[in-house]
Amino acid sequence: MPARGRLLAAAVATVACVSAQALPAAAATGSDTVVSRGVTIPAFYDPPATLPAANGALIRSEPLPLALSLPGIPGPLPGRATRLMYKSTDSNGQPVAVTGAYIEPSASWKGGVPRPLVAVAPGTMGQGDQCAASLGLEHPLVLNGQTVSVGYEDLSIYRLLAEGAAVVVTDYVGLGTTDRLHTYVNRVDESHAVLDAIRAARALTGASVTSASRVGLFGYSQGGGATAAAAELQPTYAPDVPLAGTYAGAPPADLTEVTKAIDGSDLAGALGWSLNGFLQSDPDLGPIADAHLNAAGKAALADLSTMCVGDALFKYGSAQSTTWTSDGQSVSDIIRSTPELQAFLDSQRIGRLKPAGSVRVATGINDNLVPHAQARQLAVDWCRKGADITYKPVALPDVGDGLINHFGPLLTDQGNAISWLIDRLSDKPAASNCWTMPAQP
Repeated sequence: MPARGRLLAAAVATVACVSAQALPAAAATGSDTVVSRGVTIPAFYDPPATLPAANGALIRSEPLPLALSLPGIPGPLPGRATRLMYKSTDSNGQPVAVTGAYIEPSASWKGGVPRPLVAVAPGTMGQGDQCAASLGLEHPLVLNGQTVSVGYEDLSIYRLLAEGAAVVVTDYVGLGTTDRLHTYVNRVDESHAVLDAIRAARALTGASVTSASRVGLFGYSQGGGATAAAAELQPTYAPDVPLAGTYAGAPPADLTEVTKAIDGSDLAGALGWSLNGFLQSDPDLGPIADAHLNAAGKAALADLSTMCVGDALFKYGSAQSTTWTSDGQSVSDIIRSTPELQAFLDSQRIGRLKPAGSVRVATGINDNLVPHAQARQLAVDWCRKGADITYKPVALPDVGDGLINHFGPLLTDQGNAISWLIDRLSDKPAASNCWTMPAQP
């Protein structure tokens, strides 16, 4: 079995050992019901035609049954969950509905301040609506013969809940909601979704968090890029949401470099998600795509638009973008020769604004999927702006597989990352190590 298959199998086994639940295959439904790869998306995820004006305003909510839950004296462990839909604004300034979940923990908070709130930005889930992180809390494992979805973010969420912090998780723009395609790695869409999730949690009836609660952000990989961008945009987009601390693990800060790295890798499918997201955000790029993509490339993008990460690993692992283009160029070659694409990717660059609050940037030194060098450069850029940065290079051996080199630090550094964030939420000062950055490899 290839390394990527072993990794996915291990993830599936981990979830399966604690939950045997899976989403049922779609039954006969009404004409307005969305079915994605055999999974019926609940009607909750269908946005209304009219949205409220305020960013973060609640559109609707309902109880969310957690698949991994145990009875406890203070209530179900790890807590009571609520499914959310709230209003945000996309990168084009247009109103958009976003879904997610809020979990009120059963554990008490011992940090000496009111119960804090952590917004979790999920790592790469995929682009099909069935891949949404809020659905992963209810159904951690989906294996129906058409899709493979693993709610691997549940681990970090439950660890934060065990510390007594309330958690809100966003599904991002277009993931879960049935009205549009997920704008994968769009820094503005993602950051707005994260910050507005915090506003929505504060507005939820029965939630213990208020405007006085300290707020932290937690994310790895796609989530690390989302929290990094949110820390940059918070002062202008959400000044009412001050940040005590942000964890940005393996952030894809420079998409030009990341695009090169994932092409031909185990996670080559993410290249298709990126292209789909770019076209969703900027339809003016459509003619460029039409001019360069061949029939196989267009079919791959359509196929990937409904896939979760497990599906993409098995079907598109190691795919080369040169097979998707009419002239045999790679996507990176096309970007390099097309000013419009260069400008779009340049607009997605993270690191040009000073982030709010303390930030911990962690990246595996052998991560060549979301390359270590560009993630470290983000920390350098922020340090040069006078930001409060804790940079952590995660030293794991190079196992020769890009996917494992990337996801290894997610697990090995997660406990330290959570401890660091809990300290910030407890009003303990961070120890910036910006002064060491120039000397580090």
